[in-house]
Amino acid sequence: MTSTTDTPDGQAALAQVVADWNRAGAAWDAPALAAVYAEDALLFGGRPGHCVGRAAIQGYFASYDGVILAGSMQMAETELRTLGPGCVLAQGMVHFAFTLAGGEQTRSTLRATLVLGLEPDRWRILDHHFSTIPAAPPLGKG
Repeated sequence: MTSTTDTPDGQAALAQVVADWNRAGAAWDAPALAAVYAEDALLFGGRPGHCVGRAAIQGYFASYDGVILAGSMQMAETELRTLGPGCVLAQGMVHFAFTLAGGEQTRSTLRATLVLGLEPDRWRILDHHFSTIPAAPPLGKG
């Protein structure tokens, strides 16, 4: 594996995917959000369960219709690794800003892992796993 932290390809891939996600999130457009993901993508998001495939991912985003009016994300403290030709792993923190129904503004920070794949037309998310930051090590004790 090669670190791509300072190479343009990994940075450009992540920047393009985040920009695509933010464009779709600005109006909380479930089909446009799902289009940022590969047809066979995997998603662990903020609801129980595991979404497999773009149709399931669209359903996941649609489950927030009427709850989230707009959303944006910013990646930070990100490390990038090239996994192979046209495949980049991005891991770090994601800062979300949401506008909820009623106009309430919220923010959250999560751990983030994205695997990005280059398709003929653009980079897409192959795997999305966001999780909360544990308050303590998860050692199985109360």
